[in-house]
Amino acid sequence: MLKVSNLNVEIQGSHIIRNLSLEVRPGELVCLLGRNGAGKTTTLRTLMGYLRASSGGIQWKGKDIARLATWQIAQLGVGYSPEESEVYADLSVAENIELPTWTRTGGRPAAERIAEAYRVFPKLVGYKARGGAELSGGERKMVSIARALSLDAELLLLDEPFEGLSPAIIPFVADGISAIRASGKAIVMAECSLHHVPDYIDKLMVIERGELIYTGSLESALSDKNVMGIVAGVLEPEDIS
Repeated sequence: MLKVSNLNVEIQGSHIIRNLSLEVRPGELVCLLGRNGAGKTTTLRTLMGYLRASSGGIQWKGKDIARLATWQIAQLGVGYSPEESEVYADLSVAENIELPTWTRTGGRPAAERIAEAYRVFPKLVGYKARGGAELSGGERKMVSIARALSLDAELLLLDEPFEGLSPAIIPFVADGISAIRASGKAIVMAECSLHHVPDYIDKLMVIERGELIYTGSLESALSDKNVMGIVAGVLEPEDIS
């Protein structure tokens, strides 16, 4: 479904992403784990078209999207929830969630897409009339993901969905992401903390200095002291044998 091949990204002369390759199938949740500055957000922003790759390929459902504009990628069914959530403060929760149905009119009926968003995050039903500026960080995060979902997206890119959230709200977000995965949609999730990686992920990819240094199961990573050393910031990549 999503296939990234030897992706390289340069920003202002700095080589940020180096030969990154990954594949995500329908219903699969892939977690990109790395320390701050490792290249996680750059990877997601490149997949979404905000940044241009200097080389490498990005294919979505067999179509080359590496040179498409962000709006064109969204029209193909790729949704993005940034780390900052970016909920519109002047719109209500209901309007924020409905917005993608105004801009992407194809696919399933708008009512079905909106109903799915509330089914995944039922806590938002009681907040429909609340303004975006009145929401807590966790509530904004749920609205941001629900808004990406109402795009009728088949692939969701979630940038640090648990970062900075209170422990009380994390289970609601985790349950929502689990429900999205169970519906058959593909998810690429970036996280900087191992503690925020759900145990239901299908694949873990650890990134350091723009390079993937591990791809495999969460269980195998937890038993690999070198990988855990990188994640914890104890070891440097050259220390891995």
